[in-house]
Amino acid sequence: QVQLIESGGGLVQPGGSLRLSCAASGIIFSIYHMGWYRQAPGKQRELVAVITSSGGTNYADSVKGRFTISRDNAKNTVYLQMNNLKPEDTAVYYCNANKWAVVSGAPMKYDYWGQGTQVTVSS
Repeated sequence: QVQLIESGGGLVQPGGSLRLSCAASGIIFSIYHMGWYRQAPGKQRELVAVITSSGGTNYADSVKGRFTISRDNAKNTVYLQMNNLKPEDTAVYYCNANKWAVVSGAPMKYDYWGQGTQVTVSS
């Protein structure tokens, strides 16, 4: 049974910082690409940051220079350090784990999501 458990969300003032964590179980964590997504009320879920199994990273333009994604394969955990938070960062943040594999000769995507953690940036 795959579980992704997010933690670290909360209420923070503009300009503040939060660190989200996502602890994974039930998967071989080191071979999965990990990502953080967010969904604000009335909006579609969007990519925030991803880190590949080899450690490469990519960020949404809106968070570049403010957010940092990292992973600790020994702890099966991915992190999102969020600095200089803005009200527009308010959303539910979701952890994602995914990888592609060939099963019976056909490509198959393994894709798992956490339950989400609320981040609210407000004065």
